[in-house]
Amino acid sequence: MRTLLWRGTLAGALVCGIGLLPWLARTDPALTVLKARAQDRDPDPEVLAAIRGQLHLDEGPLGLLGRWLGGLARGDAGRSWISGADVGPTVLQALGASLLLMAVALCFAVCTAAAVCARTLSHGGRDRSGGTGSAVLAALPEFLTASVLATVVGVQLGWLPALGWYGPQYTVLPALALGLPVGAVLGRLLDDQLPGAFAEPWVRAAVARGLPARRIARQAVRRVLPGLLPNTALFVVGMTGGAVAVEQIFDIPGLGRTTLQAALAQDLPVLQTGTLALVLLAALAAGLARLGMRLLIGPALRDGALPALHRPAGSTRRGTPLVLAAALLAVLGAGLPRDPLAVDTRARLRHPSAAHPFGTDALGRDLLARIAHGALDTLLLALAISVATLLAGLLLGLLPRLSGPLVDTVNAVPPVLAALLVTAVAGGGPATPALAVAAVAWAPLAAHTSALLRQERAALHLTATRALGAGRWYLLRHELLPAVLPPVTRHALLRLPGTALALASLGFLGLGAQPPSPEWGHLLAENQPYAERAPWTVLAPAAVLALLGALAVTAATTSAGRRRPQLSMGRETVRRGPVDG
Repeated sequence: MRTLLWRGTLAGALVCGIGLLPWLARTDPALTVLKARAQDRDPDPEVLAAIRGQLHLDEGPLGLLGRWLGGLARGDAGRSWISGADVGPTVLQALGASLLLMAVALCFAVCTAAAVCARTLSHGGRDRSGGTGSAVLAALPEFLTASVLATVVGVQLGWLPALGWYGPQYTVLPALALGLPVGAVLGRLLDDQLPGAFAEPWVRAAVARGLPARRIARQAVRRVLPGLLPNTALFVVGMTGGAVAVEQIFDIPGLGRTTLQAALAQDLPVLQTGTLALVLLAALAAGLARLGMRLLIGPALRDGALPALHRPAGSTRRGTPLVLAAALLAVLGAGLPRDPLAVDTRARLRHPSAAHPFGTDALGRDLLARIAHGALDTLLLALAISVATLLAGLLLGLLPRLSGPLVDTVNAVPPVLAALLVTAVAGGGPATPALAVAAVAWAPLAAHTSALLRQERAALHLTATRALGAGRWYLLRHELLPAVLPPVTRHALLRLPGTALALASLGFLGLGAQPPSPEWGHLLAENQPYAERAPWTVLAPAAVLALLGALAVTAATTSAGRRRPQLSMGRETVRRGPVDG
């Protein structure tokens, strides 16, 4: 009951905060609605007064919120301030389109994740040499992948429709754009835990009994899957409400696009109803994830009979991150001495050459210079956000009863809406995108921490250590944190390109850096119209972004330290170390 009350309080606070959006932004909602209805109409005082009377704006935010909640209790979500249509059918139709797109994208994500960890499964958890390709795939921007698929597969080749929403075939290209990077991230998280599963005693017993390798691999996946189910639930909600850029490119009337348009026009009934639908979806997904964990390892969690799932020291090629880091530094070193703002209209859209290794953009500016100078802001900002979200995710993940509903509620807020809310509260500026991304980026790390902590507390070695007299703080410092911190840190490194992508997505949608900034998201956005005529203008920043993704994932893979010495106790082990209590 306490959890349900906490979840309801958070959902209510979010909806109320959205209801205050025009007043927090210190704007006139009547004027915003008038501009959304008819941009060329003059803001006549009589017209504005008529809009205020029609929308009951004189009642203030609390009166409007009470009126909306009262109607919602009767099953009426009100009418749109812009179109005048009933909000309920509009949001349900958009939610249906987004759920269909999410379901197809989730199928592609599962297939991609299976392909990413196939080598580890086939080698019994011993092969750790791969991962660069999945890192590049995980680092590709969704909006860039969507644009390439729409242009090449949809328009040039004509294999699949590239625009509209008229049947199942229209879901394939946008679902690919959404599912491929999500599957790559899930595959890397799964691949990170599989060696620990294959190192458990039951695997040796299964091999000794002659069980087929395929059956052992299935059980290894089942062993590590509970720790990933909470993040899978987060991805489900994110692909439903956060696919704004993909829905914009493919002209899909989904919930993310609907809420974005409502937020920009301050259409509060649509925005509040759409956000409430996402919050309910997040609660449902989290409940299904917890049910799945109970079905998979529930009895072991209850009885404290889980073996410790710790990744053994691997044989990763440690030279790969050094090569990728050297390549990234070479790009920065070659581009920083150049002027990123120098305009030469005679050199517009020049091919890559000795003078301009990455070519030029539509204003004749050197792309290498703009990418290198943009990296200083993008990379440093993404790294700072990753460190802050790692600390927040760990701290909140240690308090699952507090953070669980908070994670679900925060994850229901698309980054674009978070950026609008942050802008309304803190005002516009260069820090707004960073605050918006940081406000939601800690949630997957907190969910991962809570899931791993729940399993680690049920480990046999922890029960033995507690029986020897260890206190709560000793267990936290010497057992729980050393077990949880390495995989969550690797998860944070894996999400470093995603953080840069979130900043880039805000820039692509016009909510991030503004001209003439060379920030990577703005680079991709301003060069997107020339992708077909001058593909190097988008391929160059995308390639550097993919290079960052490969560097982050390979660095995360090689960051696993050696396991601490362990003291054998029958079939299980207990770590060496002093016991206090």
